[in-house]
Amino acid sequence: MDFMVLTKSGGSILGPIADVFGYVMNFLFLMTSKIGILNIGLCIILFTIVTRLLLLPLTIKQQKTSKLMNVMQPELNAIQKKYKGKDDQQSMMMMQSETKAVYEKYGTSMMGGCLPLLIQMPILFALYRVIYNIPGYVSSVKSYFELIVNALPAGFQSNATFQALAETHNMVGDKFDFSQVNTVIDLLYKLTDKQWGELTASSAFPNLLEITTQNGENVVNAIHRMQNFCSVNIAYTPFTIIMDFFNGLKSGNSGSVLVVVAALSIPILAGLTQWFSSKLMMASQPKQDPDAPGAGMMNQMNVMMPLMSVFFCFTFASGIGIYWIAQSAIMIVQQYILNGYFNKVDIDILIEKNLEKANKKRAKRGLPPERMNRSASETLKLMQEKENREEEKRMEKMAKTKAIVKDSTEYYNKDAKPGSLASKAAMVQKYNERNSKK
Repeated sequence: MDFMVLTKSGGSILGPIADVFGYVMNFLFLMTSKIGILNIGLCIILFTIVTRLLLLPLTIKQQKTSKLMNVMQPELNAIQKKYKGKDDQQSMMMMQSETKAVYEKYGTSMMGGCLPLLIQMPILFALYRVIYNIPGYVSSVKSYFELIVNALPAGFQSNATFQALAETHNMVGDKFDFSQVNTVIDLLYKLTDKQWGELTASSAFPNLLEITTQNGENVVNAIHRMQNFCSVNIAYTPFTIIMDFFNGLKSGNSGSVLVVVAALSIPILAGLTQWFSSKLMMASQPKQDPDAPGAGMMNQMNVMMPLMSVFFCFTFASGIGIYWIAQSAIMIVQQYILNGYFNKVDIDILIEKNLEKANKKRAKRGLPPERMNRSASETLKLMQEKENREEEKRMEKMAKTKAIVKDSTEYYNKDAKPGSLASKAAMVQKYNERNSKK
């Protein structure tokens, strides 16, 4: 499956955010180029590190909310059990009101955990736009392709080799105007090493191998170098790389097995790193009640999302897969450090600071301050004692039921061999005797 690399577009809220990330990516590319490293894959990894550091405050806020949820969850579970099975409007309103009161008691809100995610969503989509269309946002990369476009002869669009390459990448039809520089660059960015060889070997493009960069390097070789990361062309999908290998076996020109292994490792590593990252993140989350709404779905999502990442990384450009791997790896490191830090944080101090911030906001709205009636440890202890009492009552009820069943069985099987016809007849007789006495 092949996806078109779209030219840079603006207009939506993602446009300005993507432009900013494009400048960051361009800066990283210039810095690595100055030390002799011309590689977009490396820039993607550095770019991911920078963006994760920029998002670190939101990550810390999410972690604080998770820490508070560890204390709040027993109370929230108690409210859910209290109104379980009550679907009338009054019960639903009371449940919502009591839930809101619990959040306010700890100086947070029901949207506190969702807000960081909502802020991150447009940022992440903008990141994908930049990674997916590097030449559109990174001017330093685009300049290499512009050297090629400027050297193309007049009427190159009708050349058989050029048309064949456009058809290979499904870039045919009226919507693809190859008189536009950006459209031509979109196609050139997707070419594999083999396809570059076909283009430069064509008699219609004799001068392409003579074009050099400012450093005197052949521009085609420079593009090869910056687009290949661990032998994989970042603009090409792992699925296509693997299929090209097997198709090449038929013609006797299969290419390198190492390239196939590298392409195959991208989706696998993307799934594994995301799964491990989710596992670490869940370790910081409050323990969910199995009967709570959405608890089962959440567990399924933690399994399905890594599997979906594997599938998508097979069909997306390899640069996206590299970005996902780098992002998950960085999140693993961040999560490990944050888990260790927040495990040492005094929850009562955290709640006190949280309440202080929340009360300042309440004061601006003319509302009275919320106070922590008891420490978090006391709250957890009381909730645990309540759950233990409920569990003891449940066990006592089960023991009584078991004893009644046992007595009844012994009574009916008395003086007869268990399972015999006589025992069954005696059971009927004694049942009648017992009912007649009542």
